[in-house]
Amino acid sequence: MKSNCLKTTTCQERKKDPIEMLQSGQLVKVCAPMVRYSKLAFRTLVRKYNCDLCYTPMIVAADFVRSVKARDSEFTTNQGDCPLIVQFAANDARLLADAAHIVCPYANGIDINCGCPQRWAMSEGYGACLINQPELIQDMVKQVRNQVENPRFSVSIKIRIQDDLTRTVDLCRKAEATGVSWITVHGRTVAERHQPVHYDAIKIIKENISVPVIANGDIKTLKEAENVCEITGTNGVMVARGLLANPALFAGYEETPLKCIWDWIDIALELGTPYMCFHQHLMYMMEKITSRQEKRIFNALCSTSAVLDYLTDHYGT
Repeated sequence: MKSNCLKTTTCQERKKDPIEMLQSGQLVKVCAPMVRYSKLAFRTLVRKYNCDLCYTPMIVAADFVRSVKARDSEFTTNQGDCPLIVQFAANDARLLADAAHIVCPYANGIDINCGCPQRWAMSEGYGACLINQPELIQDMVKQVRNQVENPRFSVSIKIRIQDDLTRTVDLCRKAEATGVSWITVHGRTVAERHQPVHYDAIKIIKENISVPVIANGDIKTLKEAENVCEITGTNGVMVARGLLANPALFAGYEETPLKCIWDWIDIALELGTPYMCFHQHLMYMMEKITSRQEKRIFNALCSTSAVLDYLTDHYGT
């Protein structure tokens, strides 16, 4: 497992505690787990722009436990990468507990993905299919609690809602009774993709449990984040695509500022981000600030040097 200058100080010894943050009464701003995207370099960037809590991309717990190669490629952190939640895809309580034990010195907690609607995940028994298996979720939470001795190490779940909301509320109550630290609710069902988010459902869930709740779904500005928090009564908001398009969203910017673009370049180059990821993030960030013709040119660039030359020529340093 790579640690990129990780020193002896571990996350548990640092002052930022996500559970305390979520109980503070202040809006907690969260970067979602995003496959390929919410890695160390991007987490470093959004933290510079008022993001309070970051998640890793979803990691398959079984592979992580069994393969050193998987650990090295899937989980990279450093001392400044805190507070940090490692999200796992799992359907085996023992393997999840083992994975949590491995990451506990380097993270503030783990999250169980119970919301991913992708076919491959559900076919493997991961993701959103778990919302129909509350007993398995309870077992996984219990096993992690038993395996990790640190009481400040959080165990959370991220879910989607069900067509029958009473079942979702029941699931959340069972998770709460088992010791889950908080619950993130994406306000759509498994079948829904781009339909409006059911913030009313998130509100009902929040009203029926005592642990903190994070609202997730279609938040694109800081104002929207604040509105969603007010509407739902939740303790925080989680953003995915909105942050990809504008990593400075939580700092109140309506679109990606040029400083953020150059910050990304500095961070990505320092941490050795692969070119495809480096370039793709820039394509997302520049979507709103470039013309169609500029997009065609920029998106076709094939090297870091070409990207740097283009940005220097068009936007200065």
